[in-house]
Amino acid sequence: MTLPTSPFLLQLRNRITLDEVPFSERGSRLLIFRNESVVNIRLAERWVKWETVVGDYRHRAPIIKDLVFTDENGQPLAFELTAYPHALFFETRVGTFGLAFEDEESLCLKLPPTACGISFQVFASQGRTDRRGGEFKGDPEHRRIPRNAAYTTNARIVTNSIESDDNGYLGVRLLVDAGEASTLTLNVTPRLCFNRTVSDANTILSNAEQRWHAWFAAVPPVDEKYRAQYYYAWWILRAGLLSSRFFLTREAMIPSMMHYVGVWAWDAFFHALAYRHINPKLAEDQLRVLLDHQLSDGMIPDAVHDEGIVTEWKLPNLTQDAQVTKPPLVAWTALKLYKTSGNRDFLDEIYEPVCRWNHWWFEHHDDDQDGVIQYNHPYSSGLDDNPLWDQGMPVESPDINTYLVMQMDALAKIAEILGLKEDAVQWLVRADVLAHKMETHFWDEEAGVFWAMRAHKPIHVLTPFNLYPLMTGRLSREKTDRLMHHLISPNEFWTSFPIPTVAHNDPQFNPNQMWRGPTWVNINYLLIEGLVRCGYLEVARLLRDKTLDLLMRQNDIYEYYNPETGDPPPNAASVFGWSSAVFIELAIKASQGQII
Repeated sequence: MTLPTSPFLLQLRNRITLDEVPFSERGSRLLIFRNESVVNIRLAERWVKWETVVGDYRHRAPIIKDLVFTDENGQPLAFELTAYPHALFFETRVGTFGLAFEDEESLCLKLPPTACGISFQVFASQGRTDRRGGEFKGDPEHRRIPRNAAYTTNARIVTNSIESDDNGYLGVRLLVDAGEASTLTLNVTPRLCFNRTVSDANTILSNAEQRWHAWFAAVPPVDEKYRAQYYYAWWILRAGLLSSRFFLTREAMIPSMMHYVGVWAWDAFFHALAYRHINPKLAEDQLRVLLDHQLSDGMIPDAVHDEGIVTEWKLPNLTQDAQVTKPPLVAWTALKLYKTSGNRDFLDEIYEPVCRWNHWWFEHHDDDQDGVIQYNHPYSSGLDDNPLWDQGMPVESPDINTYLVMQMDALAKIAEILGLKEDAVQWLVRADVLAHKMETHFWDEEAGVFWAMRAHKPIHVLTPFNLYPLMTGRLSREKTDRLMHHLISPNEFWTSFPIPTVAHNDPQFNPNQMWRGPTWVNINYLLIEGLVRCGYLEVARLLRDKTLDLLMRQNDIYEYYNPETGDPPPNAASVFGWSSAVFIELAIKASQGQII
């Protein structure tokens, strides 16, 4: 095994564990896992049309499973794994097998120079061997198995066989007499053609190291105490990028390689904040991939994946079908991208689509025509199972109205940059009007919070979203101070690892259930920004530091955290995108002596 020379790769040695943290590559949908001395290859693909046959992507069996390295007699070899971002090295008693990506659909396996082999099973309906390896194809019309695969080697083949089993898999047994330059290429593809080229393994490994080193070398420097988790977060944000395919019109980041395959709207906004530090176009494309699918009425889909878009989601507590989207933070994000890149043309490009989305919210989410906006679907809030929605929809909530004030503030600044002075004035007027309506509609003088409303009756569940209007910067000091009293109360939101998504002393609080109590760091980020805007700098700095500390407690970076223990709850997704992006954002700012 040759050690990498890149200090970044050395720092991330064995952070990729192949259990909850798979090995992958920018653009690829291949995910490499292990189970003891067995390697499995899963796909970050939905296969919506085949879910009834093969199951959903979170629970589907691997496309290639039970891959084992063998000796000259075909006996399985135990291995010691050493993992880097660019390559995996499997040390066995007959030598080291090295694995790296040649391209997004092809893996290069460097063989030890000795008699050895591999065996594995492929999910395919038909396969055949040939003098260099073998090919597998799904059924002719792709009705059950929509992927093809091939394996090819330049080693001298001793044994090469394919046998079927009763579970839809074909088993491969390959024994070779390998030399110093012996390699095996494994290709998994949706295409009708294969990559049967066997490239030089040392070149493939070197190229992979150079790709990853260049990525890490381009990011802004941070203080030493943040670096280990900082570069791991940047690994997540590269490994989780999917190449453009079908409806996925741009290269885009998925929230989690195993748990959320697709591009979700507000996840993409936070991903873009991190990418702006390394690649402005990549950051902009996280917004474009959603705007590409804007509906004729102005709506932006909830999510985009290879095979389609998500615009509706049926739930039992909905009295009628409702479209589903995510909080309107495109303009807020775009303005931050512009402040980094100076790309005025991007603002010009997205201005009208964002105006149409803003109009869609007011046109379709105000049943009583009082100018206060409602959610028609709980998922449009991004707060899927929060108790605010337990009694049904629609709900008029402070958070969506705060987001719209923030969006119109950002649109005003964008309009001014574009020279649209009348638009800029109108956006500020509209933001002021909505902020005033929100204050008179939701404020409870006795409780000192902004209650969400259903049928104009307050929903007495205390969440940080009841404090959101402070982020507009338009409240009186008296009201802001009362909101701060709630925020910094240890009995409510200032837990050991703040900020819980339901107040700690609320009967609905559950520290382990998604949006019913756990801490989500993207919410912390928004609150930190709001605190700075309102002048509570020390609280903002403290919340930033607590958020960074929380994200550095574990080897991995998770979707959400228990606000009492700081541990990830059992169902929290690992290798999580926006948590990584928030860590990157806050670590950079902290290292530069800024709060946010």
